[in-house]
Amino acid sequence: MDSVRVRRALISVFDKTGVVEFARALADMGVEIISSGGTAGKIEEAGIPVRYVQEWTGFPEMLGHRVVTLHPKVHGAILALRDDPEHQADIEKYGLEPLDLVVVSLYPFTDVIAKEGTTLAEAVEMIDIGGPTMVRAAAKNHKYVTVVTETAQYDELLAELKAGNGETSFALRRKFARRAFSLTAQYDTAISTYLAEQLDEKFPERMTFSYTKSQELRYGENPHQAGAFYVSSEAANEPCMGRAKLLGGKPISYNNYFDANGALELVKEFDDPAIAIIKHANPAGCAVDANLVEAYRKAYYGDVNACMGGIVAVNRPVTKDLAAAITETYQRWGKDAGAGGFFAEIVIAPSFEDGAIETIQAREGWGQDVRLLEVGDFDGKRNKERFLKYCVGGMLVQDRDLLGLNTDDWKVVTKRQPSEQELADLKFAWLVCKHVKSNAIVLAKDRTLLGAGAGQMSRVNSAFLAGQIAKQYGGGDKVDLNGCVLASDAFFPFPDSLDWAKEAGATAVIEPGGGKKDEDVIAYADKLGLAMIFTGARHFNH
Repeated sequence: MDSVRVRRALISVFDKTGVVEFARALADMGVEIISSGGTAGKIEEAGIPVRYVQEWTGFPEMLGHRVVTLHPKVHGAILALRDDPEHQADIEKYGLEPLDLVVVSLYPFTDVIAKEGTTLAEAVEMIDIGGPTMVRAAAKNHKYVTVVTETAQYDELLAELKAGNGETSFALRRKFARRAFSLTAQYDTAISTYLAEQLDEKFPERMTFSYTKSQELRYGENPHQAGAFYVSSEAANEPCMGRAKLLGGKPISYNNYFDANGALELVKEFDDPAIAIIKHANPAGCAVDANLVEAYRKAYYGDVNACMGGIVAVNRPVTKDLAAAITETYQRWGKDAGAGGFFAEIVIAPSFEDGAIETIQAREGWGQDVRLLEVGDFDGKRNKERFLKYCVGGMLVQDRDLLGLNTDDWKVVTKRQPSEQELADLKFAWLVCKHVKSNAIVLAKDRTLLGAGAGQMSRVNSAFLAGQIAKQYGGGDKVDLNGCVLASDAFFPFPDSLDWAKEAGATAVIEPGGGKKDEDVIAYADKLGLAMIFTGARHFNH
């Protein structure tokens, strides 16, 4: 059986957006409407014929509206197989009136628990029982019953009913059933996660995660891989890629999402105006300066070679002056930066001031293509979602690394104390190093990234690369490397690792400490005249 005529519908929705217009359209098609509580009242007020559930079942609402639709007549009407003789006998025996359409929106559990000060009792009252039960029943029996769980489905259903003379197709019913089961799974996940948090169970025996598709992508990491972007329910709590708005430019790719996330997370670390330029998940440039345009200029000089085609992230609204500086970089350094010149793949920021978007898009060559992403004001809030890494056959789950400058645990371990300027640069370098793939080494000066060594199997190789990049691309004759600082995301295993710091021009070093040869490393730092801080915490970023 494919097409099913909709003769009788049960409507019970918490979100009553558009429900009156929807019910009226159904009634105009001759559909009998059954409803309960506030939904029924709203439909009745609009002059649309409606039967109350309690009148239909012959059983009153009870327990403060906790029990309304939990009745055999309701679920028998939903679950009855129309071509089963035994079911037909029960329909006649118990006076069941089969339902062809079930329209339900659930209690907004996630919205309630997101509100500050929500008590456990208030949260529990928002756990819908009757709604999910009807949804699951209708979705199970989608051979005969259409289940609607979102207001966005109203128009699609009505269009099919009108085109099909009041009938729905099996294809539509199956599609809506799949979405219904997805909804109830997401709903149960939210409840389970909330109760685990109430019990302080960080890693319960079963973990489920729920995400909603934002968009499908042209492809994944490579053209032969399919890809899509999904958003978590936590996205609304923090400026992030999950709530980024594309204001202009080409669609966002899989790799764009990943790199933009890295850039955004880096600039969130700083209270002062900051710019980060990310390339292949690592900082190619980063700087902090009271003047936003100057911060961009300094960030760009972090590695003028690698910055080409990078992701530019800003922790302040993009001004027209900053937009002009970004486009002027392309014009000024187009030939020097290599074939095609400098261009930005993405500019991501809290917002864009008047004229900024137009200034970027007016740049001939790439202005129309650059993706402009707005994520909202930086308010310091961070969401509670877990950090996931996929392994074949499993998933690694951990807390996000939200540890910032926990300077109370920092300890100067050398005879020489860092100067005020060195300390400011060490703080900056430590935060940047947190966002470089390990093994990670960062060289910085004047709160500007000069060179980074990332992802090497040997920490010495990372230090060597950071020094080479700083010398060749990190400003060259524009920046004096002498007096820079070095940050390492983990301890130095051997004292001679500091030779690279000295050779690069570093006068101060910051690292976690905790190695077996810490005493030898400290002694060698003293011999070289370096100031050194142990943070007591590391930031591996694999």
